[in-house]
Amino acid sequence: MSFPVFDLHCDTALGLLGKELCGGIELKSNDLHIDLDRAKTLPGYAQCFACFTTPFMEQWYKKSPVEIFEREMAMILHQMEKNPKMIRQVYSAEEVQKNQEKGIMSGILTIEGPAGFGFDPALLEDLQTIGFRMTTLGWNEMNVLTGSHKTGGGLTDQGREFVKEAQRVGMMVDVSHISDEGFWDIMDITEKPIVASHSNSRAVCDNSRNLTDDMFRAICQSGGVAGFNQCAPFVGEKPDLDTVCDHILHFLELDPEGEHIALGGDLDGCDELPEGFDGVQSYPAMAAKLLERGVDDTILRKIYWENALGVMEVCCT
Repeated sequence: MSFPVFDLHCDTALGLLGKELCGGIELKSNDLHIDLDRAKTLPGYAQCFACFTTPFMEQWYKKSPVEIFEREMAMILHQMEKNPKMIRQVYSAEEVQKNQEKGIMSGILTIEGPAGFGFDPALLEDLQTIGFRMTTLGWNEMNVLTGSHKTGGGLTDQGREFVKEAQRVGMMVDVSHISDEGFWDIMDITEKPIVASHSNSRAVCDNSRNLTDDMFRAICQSGGVAGFNQCAPFVGEKPDLDTVCDHILHFLELDPEGEHIALGGDLDGCDELPEGFDGVQSYPAMAAKLLERGVDDTILRKIYWENALGVMEVCCT
């Protein structure tokens, strides 16, 4: 496959901590969906590593989301430091491109759920300095910023402040997991392109986690991207690579030049993947199927690499 991969979302940081959240799993080689040994077979790789938190973690793990956020961040930074010949943390699209030219993979810190820092907009600037380059406003809960796709409910005043501050400091705003009302509230105030880092087409798979056609069009109009999510319940019933293609091809009907479609596999964040997609090593198989279904090389390169790189360049400067 001649296409490098820029993936906007994974949950590998939490996966590396293991079930007891004590670590011991290595990014270089593991049984998760993503490791460096498999990723190095790709002709270039940039991965957004989400630090995922939600208030529900108090129930799940008997630990605060703040503690888990700190553990995830420390884990992924440590793993990149351990493997400097393979992967390096990056802060800009320019660094991603330079790494790709040198044959080095890129790791980008992102936020899935601001519970790990108390949903506080005032902390975004410090997090940006550490290297975080994208944030959602929540996960599946109702919180002080917004409702979710599970609960409904739009942005609060604090949520509006959060969006404005994230964009001011140079973070992409990610609408994955947000309620429909919250999505449109963000579109009303955004001053930069909007990203749905791991969200599919609701017209193809009727799930509230997916984007309606109007939502996708709004993302296109903002200059943003939607990253394709490999989590099976958001792809379809008993999905395979053809089902994956159905989502991409539907988005291409709305975006014929393919300038607003990207990858956001949600790898290590889902229990079931489409048949024929087993992990990061399966991106070439997905590309081959898209070529077979009539997507040309130019559009595939946009989907696999250029679109995510471009929105990062615009938002994170």
